[in-house]
Amino acid sequence: MSGPAPHFSVVIPVYNEEAILYDAISGLREKFAERGFSYEIIVAENGSKDATVRIGTELAAKHADVTFFSLGEPNYGKAMKEGILRARGTFVVCEEIDLCDVDFHARALAILESSEADLVIGSKLLGEAQDDRPMVRHAASMFYNGLLRVTLGFRGTDTHGLKAFRRTALLETVRSCLVDKDVFASEFVIRAERGGIRIKEIPVRVVEKRPPSINLFKRVPNVIKNVIKLTVAIRVRG
Repeated sequence: MSGPAPHFSVVIPVYNEEAILYDAISGLREKFAERGFSYEIIVAENGSKDATVRIGTELAAKHADVTFFSLGEPNYGKAMKEGILRARGTFVVCEEIDLCDVDFHARALAILESSEADLVIGSKLLGEAQDDRPMVRHAASMFYNGLLRVTLGFRGTDTHGLKAFRRTALLETVRSCLVDKDVFASEFVIRAERGGIRIKEIPVRVVEKRPPSINLFKRVPNVIKNVIKLTVAIRVRG
């Protein structure tokens, strides 16, 4: 995309999302237009086996404010990191295709613009949050957060999901992250916390719009393996 840099960039990793990708991006653009936002949307595809690549390519060709790229391998964290590094906005929002929470965008941007914080995390486990996903997924999030507290001394309530930050303040943190896949988001937040970045958590409502693209229980072994890698990366390598 050429021209002046947008006010904020939205980075959305996608994997096998043919059923909702077109409507989600179109709906997001409509809501941004209603609010008069200056933005770009970066769709970061990683290893899809359905029509996601075709749909994403068509969206980017049709809309100047949508950028699409494909990694060609299933790696959420790598896709998110690459999308952030490609972002041009003053602020960056890390989104999920099944959320597209414009209310979070507005609240987070207000906090960032007022310099109250440099990183805003939308927490589904904070006191006033509403997690309307199946109980097993809520329990898994609580267990994972507890694991990060025990292994790495994490002091927050959530690392996955919605985030927004001042790009220049967090770019080096992004570049320093060594672990990808599902645990990239956790490394990013924990490194920011340890680096003294001003962080503010705000409650969000999470509603499951479709079943997870990867089965929860199939993810567990890889997540545990990557948490071990993350612990080594942060405690040993720094």
